[in-house]
Amino acid sequence: MTKAPFPDEPSRTSPTLEDVAQRAGVSTATVSRCLNNPKMVSEKTRERVLSAVKTLGYTPNFGAQALAAKRTRTFGAIIPTMENAIFARGLQAFQEELQRHGITLLVASSSYNPELEEEQIRSLVARGADALLLIGFDRTPQVYEFLKKQRIPCVVAWVYDSNQTHLSIGFDNRSAMRALTEQVLDLGHRAIAFVTAERDGNDRARLRCEGVEQAMLSRNLDVGNLHVIETPYSIDNGARALEAAMELDPRPTAILCGNDVLAAGALRQARKMGLEVPRDVSITGFDDIEIAEIVTPTLTTVHVPHRNMGKGAARMLVALRKGEDAGSSVQLEATTKIRESLGPAPQA
Repeated sequence: MTKAPFPDEPSRTSPTLEDVAQRAGVSTATVSRCLNNPKMVSEKTRERVLSAVKTLGYTPNFGAQALAAKRTRTFGAIIPTMENAIFARGLQAFQEELQRHGITLLVASSSYNPELEEEQIRSLVARGADALLLIGFDRTPQVYEFLKKQRIPCVVAWVYDSNQTHLSIGFDNRSAMRALTEQVLDLGHRAIAFVTAERDGNDRARLRCEGVEQAMLSRNLDVGNLHVIETPYSIDNGARALEAAMELDPRPTAILCGNDVLAAGALRQARKMGLEVPRDVSITGFDDIEIAEIVTPTLTTVHVPHRNMGKGAARMLVALRKGEDAGSSVQLEATTKIRESLGPAPQA
């Protein structure tokens, strides 16, 4: 026996543009204008069309539109990690700005793996991404050449370097960390450890380390005495790094961390070891994400202009995809935020 369909079972055939036009009592051209250029249609007609769209459950065939226009109205972003909030605010602002232009965002995470990032770049391009947001400059020339040949515009964010030719919007990681380190040195600290992500293939981590070294050199301090501990970004790794730093000789009086996540882990471990921050050891971070203000003590860090960076990157990419002048690279300001976790060096 053939099973009869349920009375309320929806049709398995997707509604078409013609169906919407018939229900709304307008032409297919009017429906198309209403969906793509709503300002060209009267409010009364627009309401009628949108009501028909909602009732029928119609969705435009973006694949067919993309084939005709050679555009997918989809941008890609490849970030190093989704495991913490380092990139969250910037990416949120990036998506919000793209949404204003009717553009969908696809996000991939490279896990700080250059080979995986290259694979993701090629995959996003193959799937029709019209433009890409990339983090940092560190990648092979072949990747940039591939994007150029494919005519896929890209913008680099979270770093600014006037010597780079690729369009970017970001901040000077080196000078930002140098400014923070100078504040640390002003408080009498000389035994310093720097906890960072692996610097190879990560220009942000490398430049921040250089900023610490520059600040020390400006005070005639031997950078050979700077203890650098490389570890993946996580709270647990920050805790382990603090424990390792406390076994150094001489024992550091200040632990500078490459981001707030590592610093939060260091603060947790200091408390576990019975160390009072900043009386026994000072701890600083970088990024000024939400965690910086809710840890105890509150975290001295570098405020990164996440939202301005994300919004600006989106505007640049939209302009590039339209064939317009996106201007030159933009340097934003990163500022030191002094909070409770930084204090004078303990007296010997």
